[in-house]
Amino acid sequence: MVTGDAYVDHPSFGTAIISRVLENAGYKVAIIPQPDWHSTRDFKRFGRPRLGFLVNSGNMDSMVNHYTADRKRRSNDAYTPGGRAGARPDRAVIVYCNRIREAYRRMPVVIGGIEASLRRFAHYDYWDDKVRRSILIDSGADILLYGMGERSIVEVADALEGGLPIEQITYIAGSAYHTQEKPGCKILPSFEEISADKRLYAEAFMAQYRETDAINGRALAQLQDGRNYVVVNPPAMPLTTREMDEVYALPYMRAPYGGYKEKIPAIEEIEFSITSCRGCFGACNFCALTYHQGRTIQVRSHESILEEAELLTRQPNFKGYIHDVGGPTANFRQPSCKEQLTRGVCRNRQCLAPKKCPNLVVSHEDYRQLLAKLRQVKGVKKVFVRSGLRYDYMMYDKDNRFFTDLLQYHVSGQLKVAPEHVVGRVLDKMGKPHAELYERFEQKFYDLNRKLGKEQYLVPYLMSSHPGSDMAAAVELACWLKERGIHPEQVQDFYPTPGTLSTAMFYTGLDPRDMSEVYVPRSPREKRLQRALLQWFVPKNAPLVREALRLAEREDLIGYGKHCLVRPEGGMREAERAGRGKAAPGRAKRPAPAGKKPGRRAKPRKRSK
Repeated sequence: MVTGDAYVDHPSFGTAIISRVLENAGYKVAIIPQPDWHSTRDFKRFGRPRLGFLVNSGNMDSMVNHYTADRKRRSNDAYTPGGRAGARPDRAVIVYCNRIREAYRRMPVVIGGIEASLRRFAHYDYWDDKVRRSILIDSGADILLYGMGERSIVEVADALEGGLPIEQITYIAGSAYHTQEKPGCKILPSFEEISADKRLYAEAFMAQYRETDAINGRALAQLQDGRNYVVVNPPAMPLTTREMDEVYALPYMRAPYGGYKEKIPAIEEIEFSITSCRGCFGACNFCALTYHQGRTIQVRSHESILEEAELLTRQPNFKGYIHDVGGPTANFRQPSCKEQLTRGVCRNRQCLAPKKCPNLVVSHEDYRQLLAKLRQVKGVKKVFVRSGLRYDYMMYDKDNRFFTDLLQYHVSGQLKVAPEHVVGRVLDKMGKPHAELYERFEQKFYDLNRKLGKEQYLVPYLMSSHPGSDMAAAVELACWLKERGIHPEQVQDFYPTPGTLSTAMFYTGLDPRDMSEVYVPRSPREKRLQRALLQWFVPKNAPLVREALRLAEREDLIGYGKHCLVRPEGGMREAERAGRGKAAPGRAKRPAPAGKKPGRRAKPRKRSK
């Protein structure tokens, strides 16, 4: 197995899970972590493998690992000893496969992990700003495994062990292969067609998006280069609770393997964290989880999780704190509805947005009881929840016991949640609930903390420049933050990555769900302006904020009044002196939320770099 990460034998790392699963099935796996890709030397380190090579880029997409949302090179890599950048190449899966082909001809090569999974079809590539072919074609690999591959990887290994040629392994759920024969499944518009027609691209993406469920998903094919079809089989069935328990009970070292002399930053946060679930039916449009893990929730049993917690207490450097118990969405521990178990997830309806589905089953009781049991484990002082929490799902729960327990026992001063924006037309494109629900959640958060006698703060994650967000929407969000005294330390600029509905909007300017036109902030200048508005209080942002306000025709927010976001350039003008402290005509300040003091900050103010 070739991987772009340093090798950490911990169940939060895909390489560790897949290698341990194969070992448990009777196979021997040699790990080649972060090989020097400039020659074939490292790829020959263990000699010619008996069955084949497995290739992944690591826990992160190599391009996201290397570049910021504005395409600037990152200076560090949390999955490398010492946190140094440069230990893996751009488009690592393709580069590694090319070196393997140089070293060993006619060698079976299977690719997987997040980088391969999200590129199984022809896709828009933000870094090249063009449509690229399936990574299966560009890498020259034989098979692509997408999603969580515990089942499919053993099926591939068993087929190879049984003597089946790699080109005949075309039947495995959760896999993709290439062929020159026209397949009998549904055929999408070709690479050439979607490269030339953005409307066809949007239609093709939506067809892919609707087939991501293991129960009702169907095989799809796409012609890539005029002669090779990539055929993508339906997703693999989710793991049962028993199967999940077996995967996480394998004998992981729970530490970096080998003679690394420097710390690997990525292990620090997750070393004492526990994965309790997989999948997410939240289906935010900018998130690739739907495309990768799917919307069906998979969970481990309480017994399995408690055994892991007891194992953590025996680790020599465990201090008594479990850093997290969760997954993609920590408070999802059951299917979204009963129908999902037999019919699969809905193709054209989301569970939580724009409104709650009437069939949604809302309960936190299983998760609440799990956390209560973990608090009783001998040697555990505190159990934190730091995975994402769907605040809307919490608000739909009529039972307040989980919310109360969360604030009482599992938050360390700050609770981070992700409203992402407050403007309805932007939230609709994000697949998120409207701001009114978040404001009710905010009020409930502070009310419960008062009852508990705790001083804790709510930290909202926010996103700038998402499709649908024009300058007026960015200004409205900035005003909302100012009214609440919220000073975000970090703002995430929308990052177009393969496999998301939002990326399809970014590229095409169309919403693939209904083919309506979408405003897209594309220029680097506009993206900087929108980001600056969300941190209007940072002095160096003042020129950008003024420019943004003038473009939005909101010069009433430039001045010295309480409603203003930024002061004018230079000294006060005569008119400003006369009207200092007065709100602009017709723009009265909105009242603070009931029961909350005006200007109350969501967390102690801290200047951002």
